[in-house]
Amino acid sequence: MQENIIIRGAKEHNLKNVSLTLPRNKMIVFTGLSGSGKSSLAFDTIFAEGQRRYVESLSAYARQFLGQMSKPDVEEIEGLSPAICIDQKAHSANPRSTVATITEIYDYLRVLYARIGKPFCPECDQPIRKMTAEEMVDFIAAETVAPEPADEPAPATAKRAKQARKGAAAPQGAGEGEIVILAPAVRGRKGEYHQLLYDFYNAGFGQVRLNGRFRSLRNRIVLDRNMKHTIELVVDRLPTVELLEGNAEQKRDWRARLAEAVEAALKYGNGLVLAAYAGGRERILSSQFGCPDCGFSFPEIEPRLFSFNSPYGACPSCHGLGVSGFFSSKPCPDCNGQRLRKEALFVRIAGRNIVEFTGLPVGEAWQFAEGLKLSERDAEISQAVLKEIRGRLKFMLDVGLHYLTLDRKAGTLSGGEAQRIRLASQIGSRLVGALYVLDEPTIGLHQRDNERLIDTLKQLRDAGNTIIVVEHDEDTIISSDWLVDFGPGAGQHGGEIIAAGPVENVVKEGKTLTAQYLSGQRSIAVPAQRRVSVKERLKVIGAKANNLKSLNVELPLRRFVCLTGVSGSGKSTLMNDIIYASLANRLNGAKLAVGEHRQILGLEYIDRVVLVDQSPIGRTPRSNPATYTGAFTPIRELFAATEEARYRGYRPGRFSFNVPGGRCENCQGNGTIAIEMHFLPTVYVTCDVCGGKRFDRETLEVRYRDKSIYDVLTMTIEEATAFFEDIPQIDDKLSVLNRVGLGYLELGQSATTLSGGEAQRVKLANELAKRGAGRTLYLLDEPTTGLHFEDIRRLLQVLQSLVDRGNSVLVIEHNLDVIKAADHVIDLGPEGGEGGGKVVATGTPEEVAKYADTHTAHYLKRALKL
Repeated sequence: MQENIIIRGAKEHNLKNVSLTLPRNKMIVFTGLSGSGKSSLAFDTIFAEGQRRYVESLSAYARQFLGQMSKPDVEEIEGLSPAICIDQKAHSANPRSTVATITEIYDYLRVLYARIGKPFCPECDQPIRKMTAEEMVDFIAAETVAPEPADEPAPATAKRAKQARKGAAAPQGAGEGEIVILAPAVRGRKGEYHQLLYDFYNAGFGQVRLNGRFRSLRNRIVLDRNMKHTIELVVDRLPTVELLEGNAEQKRDWRARLAEAVEAALKYGNGLVLAAYAGGRERILSSQFGCPDCGFSFPEIEPRLFSFNSPYGACPSCHGLGVSGFFSSKPCPDCNGQRLRKEALFVRIAGRNIVEFTGLPVGEAWQFAEGLKLSERDAEISQAVLKEIRGRLKFMLDVGLHYLTLDRKAGTLSGGEAQRIRLASQIGSRLVGALYVLDEPTIGLHQRDNERLIDTLKQLRDAGNTIIVVEHDEDTIISSDWLVDFGPGAGQHGGEIIAAGPVENVVKEGKTLTAQYLSGQRSIAVPAQRRVSVKERLKVIGAKANNLKSLNVELPLRRFVCLTGVSGSGKSTLMNDIIYASLANRLNGAKLAVGEHRQILGLEYIDRVVLVDQSPIGRTPRSNPATYTGAFTPIRELFAATEEARYRGYRPGRFSFNVPGGRCENCQGNGTIAIEMHFLPTVYVTCDVCGGKRFDRETLEVRYRDKSIYDVLTMTIEEATAFFEDIPQIDDKLSVLNRVGLGYLELGQSATTLSGGEAQRVKLANELAKRGAGRTLYLLDEPTTGLHFEDIRRLLQVLQSLVDRGNSVLVIEHNLDVIKAADHVIDLGPEGGEGGGKVVATGTPEEVAKYADTHTAHYLKRALKL
C-alpha cells in the first residue's frame, strides 16, 4: 500500500492550485485562519473524492440510486483510502433517534434483553416461567370452572368493543357451553397461504378462524397477498357442561381430549395455544413464557419486542413515539412516554427494564453494565454483546459525554456532542485502513476532557487509520503527528499551504501565525485592568432546572463575564433555560418555557436581552449576510436610484430575489433548482435559465459603478466594504462584519452554507451595527467555535467594545484565552450531570485560579502563568 496521500492541483473554492503530500496512518491537523481553505481541502476535496470513488466502485444498479457525484476541482489524488466524514452537523431530528440508537448500543441492548432478560407478569409482577402442555390443560380447565366476572372483561372483549366502535365485524369466538382451542399459525402477516391452508385440510382439520371469522377449509379460500392476515387453526371444540355436572368419568375423558387438543395446537401454532371461551373471553398461552398465577402469556421474547420502530414492540397507541399525538408533547397515556408495549417493559436484567437502562446517564449506564452479576450460563450467552455495549459506553465516557442519558433525542444534541457520538459508533466498528476526516471534535469540551478525546483519536490512528482533523485547539495540534497550516489570510487572501510537516518542525520555524502562537511569540494579552467598580447585579435564586442544585448566583452587570465548567455541569441550563428565557419573556414579550427557579432580581438594570447563538440565520438559500444584517436594503435602493433604473421605472423591489418582478422566475430567485430524490437527499442543480445569477436579464443590465446586483452579491464582504465605503448606511453594516472576522464570506452567500460559528458572528455583527444606548445583556454560547488564535483576539476586541458601551456580556466558554480576558468568572461543577449543578468558584480569573480547587482553576492557573 502506498505510504503517502498525494494531492495535486486542488482548486476547490479558494484553494490556489494546492499540491500536498500527507503521510498515511498518522494524525494530521489542518489549521489556519477562518476561511483560509482548511475545510475546502479536508471535506470538499479529500473526503468528497474518497466518497466519489467509493460510489464509482459500486455496481451500476447501486449507482442509479446514489446518483452521479461530481468530481472535486483537483487534478489528482493518489493513495486515497475509503473516507469517513464525522462533522458537526446535528444528527437526525427524527423523534425515534436517540443517543443509544446512533451509537448502536440500543441494538445490542435489544439482543441482550431478548437473550438473558427475565420476564415478569404485567398483571401480578410475578416471575414468568415457561408453561408445559400439562400446565396449559390445568389452566384452561380452571378458567372453565371459574370464569371471569362480567364486570372485568378480558382483553379480547375490549378489542371486540374497539372494533365495534370502528364499525368492523367482531371476531367470532366460542358459543355458549363450549371452549374452542385454536392454533395461532399466522399473526398479522401478508401472503396468500394456499399451501398452509391445504396442509391443514390434509391433516384432517375442518375450520380456521381467518381474520376473526370462522371459515370452512372445505370451501375455496382466496387471500389477498398484499393484505395482512391472521390465521388460527380450529383444533377442537369442547363442551363445558361435563365439568359443571360433576361426572368424574366424563371429566377424565374431557381432560384427555383437551390435552390432545393442546398438544396439536402447540404443534400447529408455533408454540402458542389460544383458548376461546363463551362471552368473548380469550387466552393466549405460550410454551415459552406464561404466568401460572393469573394466566398472562408473553409473546415470543425476541429483539424486535424491544424495538419502538417495530409494530411487534412499539406501544400500539403511540406507535413508538411516546407522545399522545404526532404534534403533541404530552406523554402517551398507555405507555407513559416509554414507547414500548407493556410486555417489553416487564423484561428485566438485574431489576431494570430496557427503558430504565436507557434512562441512565452514560456514566451510570457504564457502571451498571460493568457491575452485572450474571449466572455462568447468562455470562456465556451475553459475553460478546456486553463487550460491545461496554466498549461504546467507555468511549463516550472518554470524550466527556458521561452526563448524556442514552435516551436523549438526537435532535437536542449540540454539533460537538453529535460528532463525538458518531465517533463512538466508528470506534465500535473497528475499521482498519480508513481515512477519517473530523471537524473540530473538541468543540464543547472542557480542557479536562481534551486529553481523553486525543487519546481516542490516537487509538484510531494506531489501529491503522489516517486521521485528518480540522482544528484550532492547542492541545490537539501539539499532540498530532503532522501539521498543515493554511493562509496567509482568509477568503481570496488564503487558499495556500504556508507550512506543512511534523508539528515540532513547523512550530520551531515560527513562520506562520499558528506557529507563533504555539511557540509563545504571540499571545492574547490579559487585560491591564479588570472592570470591578460597577455595583449592579443580576441575581438568580433557587435555580433547580435539570441538574441545577437550588443554585444561587450573582451576575455582575456592565462587565464581561465567563460561565465555565466541565461539560454537563449546567452552564447552558442556567444561561439559556433560566436567564435568557426569563428575561426574554419579561423584556422582549417572548413566551418561552422557563427552567425552574424561585426568582431573579435586578431586572430593572437591563433594558434588553439578546441571545447570540449558533442557530442558522436562515433556512433557505435566499437568506444571506446581506439580508440578515439589513445591508441589502440600502444596496437595492442604491441600484434603484441609478439613471438606468429610473429610466426603466425600476423600484428597489426589482432588485430583490425574494419577490416577483426582477428575479428569475424559473428558480424563483434561488439560483438553483431543487430536485427531490425521495428517500435520498434533495439535489440542487444550477438554474439553466439565469445560470445561477438569480435575476432576469433586464435586471442584470442595470449597473452601479459597472457592477450588476449579481456582481455585488458575489463580492466578498471585504471587497464590498471597500466598494461601498462612501455610503455610510451600507459601510456601517459591512465594516462590522469585517471586524468580527467574516470579510472572506461572500455578501450573498447562502445561509445554509454557513457554519454555526459563522452564523453566530453574523448575528453579533448585526447587534454591533445597532446604535443602542447600552443596558443590553448579550448571551453567547461558545463564540470561539471555528476560530483561530488570531480570530479569537479580534473577537475579544469586539466583545470588550460591547461592554465599553455600557452593555453586559455573558459567554459560555472553555477557551482559556477568553476566560483569562474576562472581568468575572462563574465556574459550575464540580462534575457533569448529577455530579454538577453547583457554583464551585466565582471571582476574577486570578481569584479563581489562585484560590479555587476546580478543574477550570487548574488549567486557568497555567494560562495566567501563576
